[in-house]
Amino acid sequence: MWEGEAVRTDGHEPGAAALAGLFTVTGVTHFVAPGFYRPIVPHFLPGAPEGWVLVSGVAELACAAAVAAPRTRRLGAALAVVLLVAVFPANIQMAIDWRHDGAVKAAVAWGRLPLQIPLIWWAVRVRRHNAPLPVR
Repeated sequence: MWEGEAVRTDGHEPGAAALAGLFTVTGVTHFVAPGFYRPIVPHFLPGAPEGWVLVSGVAELACAAAVAAPRTRRLGAALAVVLLVAVFPANIQMAIDWRHDGAVKAAVAWGRLPLQIPLIWWAVRVRRHNAPLPVR
């Protein structure tokens, strides 16, 4: 946070609703269009890719619900950070697999990698802005 920046404790961080919305949309797509996610499940993970797609979809929806509710927003935002870091290998897998599938697909896949940084920052910011003020 910046010097002098107030910490919001009223549960109305404007970015929280958008973050919850993003995780809702991506979570739902795991169930509506699982075929997009199956191929990017990292090959080193055990078991069928379908299971990982479902688990990650449930995790995204759980983060969305937790971030949406003011009482669980801090925890939800922290879990969102963990999830964004945990799914990063899938983005790497996509970049590796799509590198020979044409310039556009390769650019999209490689372009997703640095996008994790602002997403993580966003979740950290939502968590910070919902931190309680220090007790004096």
